[in-house]
Amino acid sequence: MIWKIVLFLLIAFVSIAGITFPIVAKPEHWYEFPLIMGLGENAKIIFFHVPTAWLTVIAFLMSTVYSIKYLRNKDLVDDIKAHSAAQLGMVFCILATITGAVWAKFAWGSYWSWDPRQTSIFALLLIYGALFALRSAVEVEEKRAALSAVYSIIAFVTVPFFIFIMPRIMRGLHPGSADDTNAGTVVNFKMNGNMQLIFFLSLIGFTILYYWMWYVGYKSMLYKEKLNKQYH
Repeated sequence: MIWKIVLFLLIAFVSIAGITFPIVAKPEHWYEFPLIMGLGENAKIIFFHVPTAWLTVIAFLMSTVYSIKYLRNKDLVDDIKAHSAAQLGMVFCILATITGAVWAKFAWGSYWSWDPRQTSIFALLLIYGALFALRSAVEVEEKRAALSAVYSIIAFVTVPFFIFIMPRIMRGLHPGSADDTNAGTVVNFKMNGNMQLIFFLSLIGFTILYYWMWYVGYKSMLYKEKLNKQYH
């Protein structure tokens, strides 16, 4: 119970700091963020948009790992764990798309410009959306689990390309694109110490939140499966 309180306080602090701390040209106080050329106030989205994109990758990776485990052991619990991770991956992928679109509205004047980054994340939504369509079309548990596992493994091969490679080798509006000379990549984001602290606290907090959601999700699916078998 204590860790849940700590998690709540951590995410609350990150959210408040990420929204309210001012951005100034020359930070002099611990609560001030540096002005990053090409981003300005829009740089604050990093505390929310990047963690959602990060968790998208983590969730789809976990789905793939448990899919591989299912194919090796044929344990339906692994299929449920993979399915729970894939569901959260879709949730965070949608959140990354939405937060990115909101940022784009203020930065580029339009919610959607078919920038390489936007195009790549939209492609991921379609690819993993097809996974859920596949699962809903197959009624036999073992067959559904096997097909889903194979599809999940193949689908994840596209994740590094769409998330890390394609947006960086193509010219675009998003920071970190091939022709970006202002903000640069997240790794070289020109953040000062306190901005880096808030950023990494955000990553840690949202990652713990994800794991908790995944754990509760797959446990609830297990209980549901047991109840269904008891009454049928």
